Amino acid sequence: MTPANAGKGAASYFPEVETIRYEGPGSDHPLAYRWYDAKRVVLGKPMAEQLRIAVCAWHGFGGTGGDMFGAPTFDRAWLKGDPMEVAGKRLDAMMEFVAKLGVPFYVFHDRDLAPELGTMAESRKAFHVMVERAAEAQARAGVRLLWGTANLFWHPRYMAGVATNPDPEVFACAALQVRDAMEATKRLGGISYALWGGREGYDTLLNTDLRRETEQLGRFVAMVVEHKHRIGLEGPIMIEPKPMEPAKHQYDRDVATVYGFLQRFGLEKEVRVNLECNHATLAGHSFEHEVATALALGIFGSVDANRGDPQCGWDTDQFPNDVTEMSLALYHILQAGGLTTGGFNFDAKVRRQSVDPVDLFHAHVGGIDTLAHALLVAARMVADGRLEKLKAERYAGWDGELGRRILEGKVDLAATADHALAGGLAPVPRSGRQEMLENLVSRYVDDAGA
Repeated sequence: MTPANAGKGAASYFPEVETIRYEGPGSDHPLAYRWYDAKRVVLGKPMAEQLRIAVCAWHGFGGTGGDMFGAPTFDRAWLKGDPMEVAGKRLDAMMEFVAKLGVPFYVFHDRDLAPELGTMAESRKAFHVMVERAAEAQARAGVRLLWGTANLFWHPRYMAGVATNPDPEVFACAALQVRDAMEATKRLGGISYALWGGREGYDTLLNTDLRRETEQLGRFVAMVVEHKHRIGLEGPIMIEPKPMEPAKHQYDRDVATVYGFLQRFGLEKEVRVNLECNHATLAGHSFEHEVATALALGIFGSVDANRGDPQCGWDTDQFPNDVTEMSLALYHILQAGGLTTGGFNFDAKVRRQSVDPVDLFHAHVGGIDTLAHALLVAARMVADGRLEKLKAERYAGWDGELGRRILEGKVDLAATADHALAGGLAPVPRSGRQEMLENLVSRYVDDAGA
């Protein structure tokens, strides 16, 4: 192997694709943006800054098309060669792809950049070599790292969990990977660091000590936060909620569960959530619910933009195509001030039969246009203000004398009960106007291109 030279000077992996350009809603070019106009100003910021789109290194450039029922179906030129040669080719292919797509960011696991080799020391050496290669490559391509993470689920050592593993030696191996991935994230100018759930959960309670495992996980996250401050990493540490897969039950089930965990260990001011659409639906929630909950609790961080299949009860990781779903999520994000350190990364993969490399472009162009269209819809919602006005009217009583006295603690339960008795007649019910509100959202969607 020649790690220092792996992949250098590679030819184009997508010679048939030119830089993707904005052509407007009237375009019928399959590889042109109809909605994503990076420089268009939306609510005071360019569209590129409002969305902060990132390409993921794993599915697109490590994916083989294989699944639990069948062999790989993708014949990718960048996946051929010895491990370090493949690492260099994958990096070159990804940087070419991100540059031609015209988006500002990418994200990676440590094992997306460099392979797992025979020992931890060999793997670490390879990773450091490829981090320096990535620094050069991203500078040439003019792209930035949004956030980094470590792959703590693939290797057999992690089959019983990472921080929650019954063996502290495994905990230490994870600490090594996370420390190096965090420091690589800082070296590459990354803004945040994501702690993926991996296998932090259980398959049976018969061999699981819930209290012990939760305490181990709390200590691990605290150690990560301590190291973040030690090295001066700018953005937040993020946890990605997921209810199941690969374990039957994951400890980071949804936003509310994560918040309760963070509060228990005094980490709610330090850690935010990276929300995935498909994980929200697997947890029995809408994506809008998870976004709104994270914002209400003050722990919203970033977004994995994808979708599931309502007929499949697992994590299908398909590219987003529902403008209304994304519009509702973006509306809440914009109302809260928009993205800061986070962004929208495509944790999504092309289908097993989409075997041509150009299909990666079709998938991303469609997903990006869905987000851009949704941004315009959400911006109209915000600018128009009717949704917020109707919501404020619904809760107006809480701004009155009784509501304020209750919330300020100026009346106790007995005094509040006496108020109801003195009032005589019961309050008159008022309509929630759900159908009218849903119709209003549909009109915003229909009018977004006007």
